[in-house]
Amino acid sequence: MAKPKKAKTNRESRQHPNQLNLKIVTSETCKVCKQPCARGMAYVDKMSRPGAIGCGVPCILTAPRS
Repeated sequence: MAKPKKAKTNRESRQHPNQLNLKIVTSETCKVCKQPCARGMAYVDKMSRPGAIGCGVPCILTAPRS
């Protein structure tokens, strides 16, 4: 007996049409940024402490141009 074919789901259709895709950047990227933002500078301060563990921060400057 053959299995019925599953319909392919489009992963991009799950996102809201106005949702931005921002790159996750590390504190090293934030340190050399030409336009430092408050979120990035707070992340740099947090990561400069001994023993800090971080996963990055979304960079608003990497938003797609419209």
